[in-house]
Amino acid sequence: MRTMLVLALAGLCFAQQPPAPPAQGQVQGQGRGRGGGGFRQPDPYDFDEDFNQQGGWTQLFDGKSLNGWSGDDNWKVEDGAITIEPTCEKPTGTVYLVWQGGEVSNFELKLRMKGTGNINGGVQYRSWIAPNPPRSGARGAQGARGAQGPAAAPPPCPSGAPRGTPPDPKTEEQWNMWGAQYDFDAGNRYTGQFYEQGLAMGRRGIVAWRGQIVRTEEGRNPRLLATIGDQAIVDSIYKPNDWNELHIIAIGNTMTHLLNGRVIAVLIDEDATMFRPSGKIGLEVESTGKLFTKDIWLKKLR
Repeated sequence: MRTMLVLALAGLCFAQQPPAPPAQGQVQGQGRGRGGGGFRQPDPYDFDEDFNQQGGWTQLFDGKSLNGWSGDDNWKVEDGAITIEPTCEKPTGTVYLVWQGGEVSNFELKLRMKGTGNINGGVQYRSWIAPNPPRSGARGAQGARGAQGPAAAPPPCPSGAPRGTPPDPKTEEQWNMWGAQYDFDAGNRYTGQFYEQGLAMGRRGIVAWRGQIVRTEEGRNPRLLATIGDQAIVDSIYKPNDWNELHIIAIGNTMTHLLNGRVIAVLIDEDATMFRPSGKIGLEVESTGKLFTKDIWLKKLR
């Protein structure tokens, strides 16, 4: 478990521009190793090299259909990607697409995701199906009732049409997920952070913000162990209006989130009252805009 922390601490190099690495296979430190030998740099990692069934990887999305997944009819496949597009006129509320392959404990999960508009969503993992919380606004929104009594009617959509109302949450209950999430949003406010769904029902919400390595312990507030470089550099990892490479490595109680080849957040979860060692995988969306997901591959680890 601690080895994942060591891996994450390597992300501290974001604080300054690192020197260019040696060419693949180049030996460093000649004469300083045992018996005068040198050290070999690790080979560079290609995000696509594991997009096959060699080495224990399993394809979760075939690029053509939603076979193996379950959700409402808002989820579709377009041009090789899973898509969903909530709008002001036809909002979805918070909805999920759940992979039907069972629960997963220790694993690596890789996929590509893109968002437009004000979309906010993410990847659920080690999650479980649970009742919908009472309906509320988007994350961080204010309640509809203020000190002066009932709120005024919401303004119309930019199109001039009336604002739509999300479906009754009861209709989504068979897919509603609580648990760990790799957060993702088109505005790059939350992308990469560790978020825990179910805030209205006693879960933790944001635990490790992007750019942070955080430890939780029972009976204490989460503690910041380290930051992963300057915030401006962390912010620059995300690619707006483009495909982003999401990579989750979950081993024991250490969960590492990578974005486009960089460590973006790490949680060491030692709160036994909240930690879940296994669970389901799914996609989540809320707010408006369009979310695209493709190239979903899973590798189960011991």
